[in-house]
Amino acid sequence: MPYLNQLIQGYRRFRETDWTRERERWTELAEGQSPQVMILSCADSRVDPAQIFDARPGEIFVARNIAGLAPPYETSSGLHGVSAALEFAVTQLEVGEILVMGHGLCGGCAAALTGQFDHVSPGEGHFIGDWVRMLDEARAKVRSRHDDLDRAAFLDMEHEGVKVSLANLRTFPWIADREQSGKLKLHGAHFSIAEGRLYMLDEAEDAFRPV
Repeated sequence: MPYLNQLIQGYRRFRETDWTRERERWTELAEGQSPQVMILSCADSRVDPAQIFDARPGEIFVARNIAGLAPPYETSSGLHGVSAALEFAVTQLEVGEILVMGHGLCGGCAAALTGQFDHVSPGEGHFIGDWVRMLDEARAKVRSRHDDLDRAAFLDMEHEGVKVSLANLRTFPWIADREQSGKLKLHGAHFSIAEGRLYMLDEAEDAFRPV
Protein backbone atom coordinates (compact mmCIF):
# COMPACT_ATOMS: atom_id res chain seq x y z
CA MET A 1 0.00 0.00 0.00
CA PRO A 2 2.37 2.74 -1.20
CA TYR A 3 -0.05 5.60 -0.63
CA LEU A 4 -0.50 4.62 3.00
CA ASN A 5 3.20 5.33 3.41
CA GLN A 6 2.61 8.84 2.07
CA LEU A 7 -0.19 9.31 4.59
CA ILE A 8 2.10 8.18 7.40
CA GLN A 9 4.74 10.64 6.24
CA GLY A 10 2.10 13.36 6.26
CA TYR A 11 1.11 12.37 9.79
CA ARG A 12 4.72 12.68 10.90
CA ARG A 13 4.96 16.17 9.39
CA PHE A 14 1.74 17.05 11.20
CA ARG A 15 3.19 15.85 14.51
CA GLU A 16 6.37 17.85 13.99
CA THR A 17 4.71 21.07 12.83
CA ASP A 18 0.98 21.69 13.19
CA TRP A 19 0.42 19.58 16.29
CA THR A 20 3.46 21.03 18.03
CA ARG A 21 2.47 24.58 17.11
CA GLU A 22 -1.13 24.04 18.30
CA ARG A 23 -0.28 21.80 21.25
CA GLU A 24 -2.07 23.96 23.79
CA ARG A 25 -5.12 23.99 21.52
CA TRP A 26 -5.07 20.19 21.21
CA THR A 27 -4.82 19.88 24.98
CA GLU A 28 -7.99 21.95 25.32
CA LEU A 29 -9.76 19.93 22.62
CA ALA A 30 -8.96 16.70 24.44
CA GLU A 31 -11.63 17.77 26.95
CA GLY A 32 -14.34 18.38 24.31
CA GLN A 33 -15.37 20.47 21.34
CA SER A 34 -17.46 23.60 20.94
CA PRO A 35 -17.49 24.62 17.26
CA GLN A 36 -19.75 27.54 16.40
CA VAL A 37 -20.49 26.50 12.82
CA MET A 38 -21.35 23.33 10.92
CA ILE A 39 -20.35 23.02 7.29
CA LEU A 40 -22.18 20.64 4.98
CA SER A 41 -20.09 20.07 1.90
CA CYS A 42 -19.22 17.62 -0.83
CA ALA A 43 -16.93 14.66 -0.24
CA ASP A 44 -14.92 15.73 -3.31
CA SER A 45 -11.20 15.55 -2.54
CA ARG A 46 -10.63 19.05 -3.95
CA VAL A 47 -12.85 20.98 -1.55
CA ASP A 48 -11.71 20.44 2.02
CA PRO A 49 -13.56 23.03 4.16
CA ALA A 50 -10.81 23.19 6.77
CA GLN A 51 -8.31 24.11 4.09
CA ILE A 52 -10.57 26.55 2.24
CA PHE A 53 -11.44 28.44 5.43
CA ASP A 54 -8.00 28.06 7.02
CA ALA A 55 -9.74 26.74 10.13
CA ARG A 56 -7.96 25.83 13.34
CA PRO A 57 -8.60 22.48 15.04
CA GLY A 58 -12.02 22.37 16.67
CA GLU A 59 -13.42 25.43 14.89
CA ILE A 60 -15.78 23.77 12.39
CA PHE A 61 -18.00 20.69 12.55
CA VAL A 62 -18.05 19.16 9.07
CA ALA A 63 -20.29 16.62 7.36
CA ARG A 64 -19.41 15.65 3.79
CA ASN A 65 -21.30 13.57 1.27
CA ILE A 66 -21.99 13.29 -2.46
CA ALA A 67 -22.88 16.78 -3.75
CA GLY A 68 -23.00 18.17 -0.20
CA LEU A 69 -26.72 17.52 0.05
CA ALA A 70 -29.00 17.79 3.07
CA PRO A 71 -31.83 15.27 2.89
CA PRO A 72 -35.37 16.24 3.90
CA TYR A 73 -36.55 15.48 7.42
CA GLU A 74 -37.77 11.88 7.73
CA THR A 75 -38.92 9.82 10.70
CA SER A 76 -38.72 6.42 9.01
CA SER A 77 -36.37 3.86 10.49
CA GLY A 78 -33.03 3.66 8.73
CA LEU A 79 -29.45 4.74 8.84
CA HIS A 80 -29.76 8.50 8.42
CA GLY A 81 -26.13 9.54 8.68
CA VAL A 82 -26.42 13.12 7.48
CA SER A 83 -29.52 13.75 9.56
CA ALA A 84 -27.76 12.36 12.63
CA ALA A 85 -24.82 14.70 12.03
CA LEU A 86 -27.21 17.63 11.71
CA GLU A 87 -29.04 16.67 14.89
CA PHE A 88 -25.78 16.33 16.81
CA ALA A 89 -24.46 19.68 15.61
CA VAL A 90 -27.67 21.58 16.27
CA THR A 91 -29.10 19.97 19.41
CA GLN A 92 -25.94 18.78 21.17
CA LEU A 93 -23.15 21.11 20.09
CA GLU A 94 -25.66 23.96 19.62
CA VAL A 95 -23.86 25.51 16.66
CA GLY A 96 -25.10 28.96 15.77
CA GLU A 97 -24.66 28.65 12.02
CA ILE A 98 -24.86 26.06 9.25
CA LEU A 99 -23.12 26.67 5.95
CA VAL A 100 -24.04 24.57 2.91
CA MET A 101 -21.15 24.72 0.43
CA GLY A 102 -21.42 23.51 -3.12
CA HIS A 103 -18.51 23.62 -5.55
CA GLY A 104 -17.48 23.80 -9.17
CA LEU A 105 -17.26 20.69 -11.35
CA CYS A 106 -19.31 18.67 -8.85
CA GLY A 107 -19.71 15.10 -10.04
CA GLY A 108 -22.86 14.50 -8.01
CA CYS A 109 -24.63 17.53 -9.47
CA ALA A 110 -23.42 16.58 -12.94
CA ALA A 111 -24.85 13.07 -12.52
CA ALA A 112 -28.18 14.53 -11.47
CA LEU A 113 -28.28 16.96 -14.39
CA THR A 114 -27.31 14.46 -17.08
CA GLY A 115 -29.50 11.68 -15.71
CA GLN A 116 -26.53 9.33 -15.45
CA PHE A 117 -28.37 7.13 -12.94
CA ASP A 118 -31.91 7.47 -14.28
CA HIS A 119 -31.87 3.85 -15.43
CA VAL A 120 -31.35 2.62 -11.88
CA SER A 121 -34.55 1.78 -10.02
CA PRO A 122 -34.91 3.06 -6.45
CA GLY A 123 -34.01 0.53 -3.78
CA GLU A 124 -31.76 -1.64 -5.96
CA GLY A 125 -28.70 -0.95 -3.87
CA HIS A 126 -27.28 1.72 -6.18
CA PHE A 127 -26.89 4.40 -3.56
CA ILE A 128 -25.68 7.28 -5.75
CA GLY A 129 -28.79 7.11 -7.93
CA ASP A 130 -31.13 7.21 -4.95
CA TRP A 131 -29.15 10.04 -3.38
CA VAL A 132 -29.03 12.41 -6.35
CA ARG A 133 -32.76 11.95 -6.98
CA MET A 134 -33.11 14.69 -4.38
CA LEU A 135 -32.14 17.01 -7.24
CA ASP A 136 -34.82 15.89 -9.72
CA GLU A 137 -36.91 19.04 -9.35
CA ALA A 138 -33.82 21.21 -9.53
CA ARG A 139 -32.77 19.40 -12.71
CA ALA A 140 -36.11 20.21 -14.31
CA LYS A 141 -35.64 23.89 -13.50
CA VAL A 142 -32.11 23.98 -14.86
CA ARG A 143 -32.98 22.14 -18.06
CA SER A 144 -35.86 24.53 -18.67
CA ARG A 145 -33.42 27.43 -18.52
CA HIS A 146 -30.68 25.99 -20.73
CA ASP A 147 -30.89 24.66 -24.26
CA ASP A 148 -27.54 22.91 -23.91
CA LEU A 149 -25.87 21.16 -21.00
CA ASP A 150 -22.89 23.47 -21.12
CA ARG A 151 -20.74 24.83 -18.30
CA ALA A 152 -23.35 27.45 -17.47
CA ALA A 153 -25.96 24.74 -17.03
CA PHE A 154 -23.73 22.72 -14.71
CA LEU A 155 -22.94 25.81 -12.64
CA ASP A 156 -26.67 26.54 -12.44
CA MET A 157 -27.23 22.98 -11.21
CA GLU A 158 -24.55 23.38 -8.54
CA HIS A 159 -26.23 26.56 -7.33
CA GLU A 160 -29.62 24.86 -7.30
CA GLY A 161 -28.17 22.00 -5.25
CA VAL A 162 -27.24 24.45 -2.49
CA LYS A 163 -30.77 25.86 -2.53
CA VAL A 164 -32.30 22.37 -2.34
CA SER A 165 -30.21 21.61 0.73
CA LEU A 166 -31.20 24.85 2.44
CA ALA A 167 -34.86 24.10 1.77
CA ASN A 168 -34.45 20.57 3.11
CA LEU A 169 -32.69 21.82 6.23
CA ARG A 170 -35.73 23.93 7.01
CA THR A 171 -37.91 20.79 7.10
CA PHE A 172 -36.15 19.68 10.29
CA PRO A 173 -38.29 21.02 13.16
CA TRP A 174 -35.37 21.70 15.48
CA ILE A 175 -33.60 23.62 12.72
CA ALA A 176 -36.67 25.59 11.69
CA ASP A 177 -37.50 26.51 15.29
CA ARG A 178 -34.00 27.73 16.01
CA GLU A 179 -33.79 29.72 12.78
CA GLN A 180 -37.12 31.41 13.48
CA SER A 181 -36.02 32.32 17.01
CA GLY A 182 -32.71 33.69 15.79
CA LYS A 183 -30.59 31.06 17.50
CA LEU A 184 -29.45 29.51 14.22
CA LYS A 185 -28.50 31.02 10.87
CA LEU A 186 -28.37 29.14 7.57
CA HIS A 187 -26.04 30.12 4.74
CA GLY A 188 -25.36 28.91 1.22
CA ALA A 189 -22.06 29.12 -0.65
CA HIS A 190 -20.32 27.87 -3.78
CA PHE A 191 -16.57 27.37 -4.11
CA SER A 192 -15.09 27.77 -7.58
CA ILE A 193 -12.16 25.37 -7.85
CA ALA A 194 -10.85 27.02 -11.01
CA GLU A 195 -10.85 30.49 -9.44
CA GLY A 196 -10.14 29.54 -5.85
CA ARG A 197 -12.98 31.90 -5.01
CA LEU A 198 -15.93 31.58 -2.64
CA TYR A 199 -19.37 32.85 -3.59
CA MET A 200 -22.03 33.41 -0.92
CA LEU A 201 -25.74 33.04 -1.61
CA ASP A 202 -27.89 36.11 -1.06
CA GLU A 203 -31.23 34.38 -0.55
CA ALA A 204 -33.19 37.63 -0.71
CA GLU A 205 -31.77 38.39 -4.16
CA ASP A 206 -31.41 34.73 -5.18
CA ALA A 207 -27.84 35.37 -6.31
CA PHE A 208 -24.37 34.08 -5.53
CA ARG A 209 -21.85 36.87 -5.01
CA PRO A 210 -18.06 36.64 -4.59
CA VAL A 211 -16.65 37.16 -1.12
